[in-house]
Amino acid sequence: MDDATREYWDGQAADFDREADHGLLDPGVRHAWMELILPLIPQPGSEVADLGCGTGSLSLLLAEAGHRVRGLDLSGRMVEAARAKAAKAAVAGLPAGAEFLQGDASEPPYAPASCDVVLARHVLWALPDTGAALGRWIRLLREPGTLLLVEGLWGTGAGIPSAECRELVLRHRHHAEVVPLADTALWGKEIDDERYLILSRS
Repeated sequence: MDDATREYWDGQAADFDREADHGLLDPGVRHAWMELILPLIPQPGSEVADLGCGTGSLSLLLAEAGHRVRGLDLSGRMVEAARAKAAKAAVAGLPAGAEFLQGDASEPPYAPASCDVVLARHVLWALPDTGAALGRWIRLLREPGTLLLVEGLWGTGAGIPSAECRELVLRHRHHAEVVPLADTALWGKEIDDERYLILSRS
């Protein structure tokens, strides 16, 4: 990813958590994401890579549930915000199982077969070579490995349709299930576009 992309997301960092699904500051929204994501993690204490983690809200949600999470984001300011959240959580006595690193989500600096779960939310659609990035992500998984992609085709016209995203995953994996995310509790508002999760377990 180029410098312009990094600078754009650096500029978004200060206000990023104002979106209900980004900051998870509303208890109802936070609970909705907990109920969605946590049952999909295959075992206690899983190693999770959260690629394009933003300010780390989902990373910390998973860490507080006992998983070990590595959050990666291109934006240094997003990573700073995530680390500040992690430090605040530690002071509050919450589990500190998340670490954050600045880097390119399309080329994660992690060893092959080093993760039980790869999670990416609203990241894949924005990458210049989605197929190559997805291949790298899948190589991070140890067998059987769980891939969780939260994506959408938003009202702005940006994004990726669920059928196309599923087909991309099936080029690398045997299983890919589309889970619609139409529940307004996840977003803190009414939605009229396509939002979904791709779940791939093998």
